[in-house]
Amino acid sequence: MKAVIMAGGFGTRIQPLTNSLPKPMVPLLNRPMMLHIVELLKKYEITDLVMLLYHQPHIIKNFFRDGTDFGVKITYVTPLEDMGTAGAVKCAEKYLDDRFLIISGDLLTDFNLQKVMDFHEHNKALATITLTSVKDPLQFGVVVTDKEHRITQFLEKPGWGEVISDTINTGIYVLEPEIFNYIPEGENFDFSQDLFPKLLENREPLFGFTAKGYWRDIGNTDSYREAHHDIFKGRINVRIDEPKQDFVGRDLRLGADVRLADPSHLQGTVVIGDNSQILGEAHIKDSVIGRNCTIEPGAKLNRCVIWDNVYIKKGTRLNDCVICNNVRVGQSVVIDEGVIIAEETSIGEEVYIKQDVKVWPRKVIEAGAIVTANLIWGEKWKKSLFEGAMIKGLTNVELTPEFVAKLGCAYGTSFPKGGFVLAGRDAYLASRMLKRSFIGGILSAGVNVRDLLMTPLPIVRYKLKTFGELGGVYFRQAADDPASTEIIFLDSDGLDFSSSMGKNTERVFFKENFRRAHHTEPGRITELPQVVDFYREGITRGLDQAGIRKGKFKIVIDFNHSPAGQVFPPILNDLGIEVISLNAYVDEERGSKTTEERPVGLQQLAKIVATLEANAGIWLSPCAEMITLVDEQGAIYEGSGLLELFVALTLKAGQKGTFAVPVHAPSTVEIMAQERGCAVVRTKSSERAMIEATLSPEAVMAGSMDGRFAFPKFQAAFDGMFAIGKAIELLAAVGKPLSHILADVPRRAFLQTSVPCVFELKGGIMRKMSEDSLDKEASFIDGIKVHFGQDWALVLPDQYLPVVHIVAEAKEPKAAQKLLDEYKKKVEKWKKEL
Repeated sequence: MKAVIMAGGFGTRIQPLTNSLPKPMVPLLNRPMMLHIVELLKKYEITDLVMLLYHQPHIIKNFFRDGTDFGVKITYVTPLEDMGTAGAVKCAEKYLDDRFLIISGDLLTDFNLQKVMDFHEHNKALATITLTSVKDPLQFGVVVTDKEHRITQFLEKPGWGEVISDTINTGIYVLEPEIFNYIPEGENFDFSQDLFPKLLENREPLFGFTAKGYWRDIGNTDSYREAHHDIFKGRINVRIDEPKQDFVGRDLRLGADVRLADPSHLQGTVVIGDNSQILGEAHIKDSVIGRNCTIEPGAKLNRCVIWDNVYIKKGTRLNDCVICNNVRVGQSVVIDEGVIIAEETSIGEEVYIKQDVKVWPRKVIEAGAIVTANLIWGEKWKKSLFEGAMIKGLTNVELTPEFVAKLGCAYGTSFPKGGFVLAGRDAYLASRMLKRSFIGGILSAGVNVRDLLMTPLPIVRYKLKTFGELGGVYFRQAADDPASTEIIFLDSDGLDFSSSMGKNTERVFFKENFRRAHHTEPGRITELPQVVDFYREGITRGLDQAGIRKGKFKIVIDFNHSPAGQVFPPILNDLGIEVISLNAYVDEERGSKTTEERPVGLQQLAKIVATLEANAGIWLSPCAEMITLVDEQGAIYEGSGLLELFVALTLKAGQKGTFAVPVHAPSTVEIMAQERGCAVVRTKSSERAMIEATLSPEAVMAGSMDGRFAFPKFQAAFDGMFAIGKAIELLAAVGKPLSHILADVPRRAFLQTSVPCVFELKGGIMRKMSEDSLDKEASFIDGIKVHFGQDWALVLPDQYLPVVHIVAEAKEPKAAQKLLDEYKKKVEKWKKEL
């Protein structure tokens, strides 16, 4: 008699175990599941096999080949498309000219197949379905038979009210070749849904045989783990390749060349594959260890399934989880019940992975991280959620509605019940989607939301300066990656979240210690339609209206399809400024321009400014925080050049005080400030550090290296709209065109680059840099800045990206390039040494 093994499924329900393997090849006791089925068939002298393949067929063929090594003969049939279960068998019709048995390649069973075949022959059946009784028949197809064992009814995944039997279809059939008369050629046709109901309708001899013994459909990861538990408990006997050792009270199976330091700490059934080593006092109970694995001393494994080439470091605690091939588990990691770690994943030290989390292949989990949700897309699960005051992730991949709702609940829990928070977003549809989910989480913690809807970020910050809200949050599309969303968290003063605030929210999020409001006490949502008028009044009060009107300025602004295009032009018109607006309409579907499109947009802006003989052109970022200036001749000012321009404008307009700039800003700002009797304060490069420096009474301005400016007399926050107004006010006071402002400023060469560097090496790089700078004049505000007279070089590890920034400045371009190259070579050399 022949047997057909169904081995073509995609295994989607059991992912991520099947990302690189077809489901029948997933290992069970260090052997493919399907090999257990082949041996069951051999036990009943069924050795002529037809394997029906579809998904990743080459893996199955490479393992079984022609079947000789396993004492069987194998014929492979691979349909060209998904034909359904019966349709796939139809493709093998030419090999099945006599009675045959069908069985799935992903079952675990010890049924007596001979009894099934004898029953079929005794009843002269056309088809016999093997049945079994289960406690919960709802997830299976229930089959009802009469006293003669004829099938009378099928119930596909019934409700409890429909259940009239607990016998279900096991997927094991005995069929006569005449069955092919009922299966159409070239159609998608299923046994349960199409063929068997058709036989029932035609009153054909269709029988059900209720088999006794063990049966499990290994359809998902829970069932996969439970199958191992059942084997350990002795509910089914399967072949184990590794030889049994003589130890009283335990079932220990060791493969070839296994190194086992101390077997006394092994309990229950423990299977260890070839060439694996268990070092020192590793505690292992009821677990399977694959081939070429290393488990260090102090590790504790309970009911675990470990595949091949896995390294588990000391102090780890793994409980009822599955670790796939080529995984590295760092020191003192804790992995809870039900966790699946797919292949080629690296888990850092002291990571905690919570119950039932699934980690897809080739992920990196940073040391100290707490993983609470499935890690499917992206490459990394970070130790902390926050990058400064921001959480950033791929939209609908890393930042999903369910993740963001949970985050909103954690954020709301950090505030007293009944408090108010402010929420806003940019014009992007994804921002709206995620903000709504986040707000739902806040409301569930009993905190109220004042929703500013689609509005520029500076308006959110400005409103927070007034009494009423405990904090704020803003959703925007990432400027450097349109597929990502950034969530900006603000404190009650409109400043970026402090690190302690971020840690508090993270603590609640990871521990899931959420406050759930009573059903009568959820938060409520209100809107503030007058907030734009409030901002407009503030911005006009903060500027010299008379001076601006006298200048009769004409400016061109590219609004980048942002909400500022609806808010800002009326403010400028009230100040007597003629505004030519570009891209001022909101385009929710398109989102903002990408980083690649920006240079083209700036060139177009420059041409328009020159053609219209405007006084200036401004490119305003979509969230209205960042600007780029174009002078009346079409020259573009951005980065360090724009910072120099703003400092020069402010000084020439006669304003006195201190200027806050990041540590890597050009030293021309100091030269200009000292000439006018003003001071410069160098800060860390973070937004909050720069803004905090403006809170002193002497502060005039804070300026970043990416076009963001804050004027504390208006608000201590980066505000692109006010910066435009201030630039026009200063230009009116100076009485010169923009192109003349930097004419008398001493020029210096300013260069910067970045070197890729993994986080693990950053500390070592900075130690080497510190040692190298011992005999030099150096400062340590942010990174290490080494001075060579008036020239300098800075080595600054990026806070969130795997790079080290190198900045150099000198009087002459050649000297700056020499400094940059010298420190770049040093960093590369230190990386190799480390």
